[in-house]
Amino acid sequence: MRGRADGSQRKRLITSLCAVALFLVFLYVYHGSIFGSQKALEYGSKSLRKLGLTGDEDSDVGSKLDESSSKFGQEDGEDDVVPKSFPVCDDRHSELIPCLDRNLIYQMRLKLDLSLMEHYERHCPLPERRYNCLIPPPAGYKVPIKWPKSRDEVWKANIPHTHLAHEKSDQNWMVVKGEKIVFPGGGTHFHYGADKYIASLANMLNFSNNNLNNEGRLRTVLDVGCGVASFGAYLLSSDILAMSLAPNDVHQNQIQFALERGIPAYLGVLGTKRLPYPSRSFELAHCSRCRIDWLQRDGILLLELDRLLRPGGYFAYSSPEAYAQDEEDRRIWREMSALVERMCWRIAVKRNQTVIWQKPLTNDCYMERAPGTQPPLCRSDDDPDAAWGVPMEACITPYTDHDHKSRGSGLAPWPARLTAAPPRLADFGYSKDRFEKDTKVWQHRVESYWNLLSPKIASDTLRNVMDMKADFGSFAAALKSKDVWVMNVVPEDGPNTLKLIYDRGLMGSIHNCTVAYLVSKSAELCEAYSTYPRTYDLLHAWTVFSDIEKKGCSAEDLLIEMDRILRPTGFVLIRDKPSVIEFVKKYLTALHWEAVSTEEDGNELVFVIQKKIWLTSESLRDTE
Repeated sequence: MRGRADGSQRKRLITSLCAVALFLVFLYVYHGSIFGSQKALEYGSKSLRKLGLTGDEDSDVGSKLDESSSKFGQEDGEDDVVPKSFPVCDDRHSELIPCLDRNLIYQMRLKLDLSLMEHYERHCPLPERRYNCLIPPPAGYKVPIKWPKSRDEVWKANIPHTHLAHEKSDQNWMVVKGEKIVFPGGGTHFHYGADKYIASLANMLNFSNNNLNNEGRLRTVLDVGCGVASFGAYLLSSDILAMSLAPNDVHQNQIQFALERGIPAYLGVLGTKRLPYPSRSFELAHCSRCRIDWLQRDGILLLELDRLLRPGGYFAYSSPEAYAQDEEDRRIWREMSALVERMCWRIAVKRNQTVIWQKPLTNDCYMERAPGTQPPLCRSDDDPDAAWGVPMEACITPYTDHDHKSRGSGLAPWPARLTAAPPRLADFGYSKDRFEKDTKVWQHRVESYWNLLSPKIASDTLRNVMDMKADFGSFAAALKSKDVWVMNVVPEDGPNTLKLIYDRGLMGSIHNCTVAYLVSKSAELCEAYSTYPRTYDLLHAWTVFSDIEKKGCSAEDLLIEMDRILRPTGFVLIRDKPSVIEFVKKYLTALHWEAVSTEEDGNELVFVIQKKIWLTSESLRDTE
């Protein structure tokens, strides 16, 4: 009897344990997001410790980061807790984009309208959900192939995703060849090469020599639904700079491929919010089978393109609706034609499978429309340049009286426009003299930067550059002779000088608090940038740390975000007050960065840093 009783008790015990185990599994699955970031930190800490790269105090890093002060200039030991190391996120976060994280959307159970693409818009984590850890490179990561060779091939290990090669195999997007992914230059609409397609567009518009730049008058382009950005890649040889735009959708690595190739690109979507660019930024907008419903919500997406196009700007549309004969495509074409006619666009040319519309030069057509014509003109108090988190509106942005009388943008052809004072300087009350002085100052500073970098770089070392506080864009202008492109970032809470940058023939985006990650619990102002990890070769931070100190943002979070978007072996140039430089120096070991040089320039110091290349033990094991 005792044996039977013991057996039944054992069975009950086993049953109870199984029930508890199942309940814990349920809690893990249901509430996984609560422990997600903690697991990432723990996993990463163990990984890095195996390589001997961390201290023994990793478990306290999270609390130390919260306690650590971002104030510059304090004495050592005065509330100054600096971690010896930052933990490393586990390998599943090697492509983390904090504000475009699908897992975060699922975990937060956000009620989003999928038909409006809200799930592809920015949704940033709350402070308690942020990752205070370094993003590891994938297994087998290699220093990226240099430009211009990178236009046509990248290392497969750096972006280990080949589904687009299979899905688009008939369209020549990309082909897997051994250790590399090769880009033949094709696209959904231009299987035989973007170069031939671009020449055909120029020919349609009767531009001289079939060159789309139209003798320098067409410089900035917005390519929506860009794929792997081959259209933008082949425009570069014509001195045309394209902002290649696509969401983190089912083709989720397309922008990552574009940036790995060294092509200007940005993660964004035509959804419910304005794109982060001021009005009248682009001479041409382009859509090649971009699968966008242009008729939705009274044409609100076309009206967003209208806001962004310069006077007389073009919209090149290559899509079945422009040529197919089935009833549905014909219906869409009729409705779209009627809409753009009410918007005062005219057909510049239509040939085969492509139509090119042109925006008017003046307000004349808007004034001649019958009363009540839709879409209406935007309200007089609407700021067409406000572009950070601003909802789109289904209205037409008219020109100012000055622009109406000017009958165009008034911009010089490229490259003269790079150094010519932009007409919109007057919007800020800035003088031509101030602009010219700024241009000269940054020419001198960039020459000095290159002297500091020269022991470490060759002519092809740098390609993707970010200016984290661009102002007039003179840093980027001074790099014209270098084979680089610059993402000029303008903080949304300061003067919106991004329109001056576009008027100079450069590009960039508005952003909240430059590229700082979500800040401490006391203030939620700064957000991560919309790009993949490991996408920039050089980050330039001019008084960025001093600025975030004034806003109460976390300098530690900014450093971690900078590390996220910086390529291994990439460089950071910090120009700031001496106390900032001393502060950053304390974090070099924890970030696996190393000091290259320091130079004094007036009241500021210039600090050059290089990021080391490292792998977690998990990545090393996978490589082996």
